[in-house]
Amino acid sequence: MDRRASWDEYFMNIARVVATRATCDRKHVGAVLVRDKTILSTGYNGSIRGLPHCSEVGHMMEDGHCVATVHAEANAIIQAAKNGVAIEGATIYTTASPCWPCFKLIANSGCRRIVFGEFYRDSRVFDFAKQLGIELVELKVPEKPDLVPTDTGPARPVVDRS
Repeated sequence: MDRRASWDEYFMNIARVVATRATCDRKHVGAVLVRDKTILSTGYNGSIRGLPHCSEVGHMMEDGHCVATVHAEANAIIQAAKNGVAIEGATIYTTASPCWPCFKLIANSGCRRIVFGEFYRDSRVFDFAKQLGIELVELKVPEKPDLVPTDTGPARPVVDRS
């Protein structure tokens, strides 16, 4: 029998599934906000709501980065706020370590723990997380090919089978 996933592995795998919704084809990132083993909010990197996706119209590049998208962590925080969900004391699971602007949002939102899958660009978050008492955890979860089906086809309504 396979080993049962830890809670950290479980929520990181959910973040990886959330990342499959990303609309920037340069990098797919997913984030999940969790408190007391309960998902509070999710987010993925994508264009501003109502604007075309980078994958459709191209990238808005500045200093080697596409700046057209809202990052996964920011979108998870925004969705929690839009839905009136307090995230004080939460853990955020993100498939890539937060950039500096996202780290500042995470810190000011009251999250106490950041679990990330891969390091991405900005090491400032390590020093400031320590100063702020925010726990940083790097978690490498092995790929499981059957975790995210690549093509399941469109959803179809269930037909009454009686």
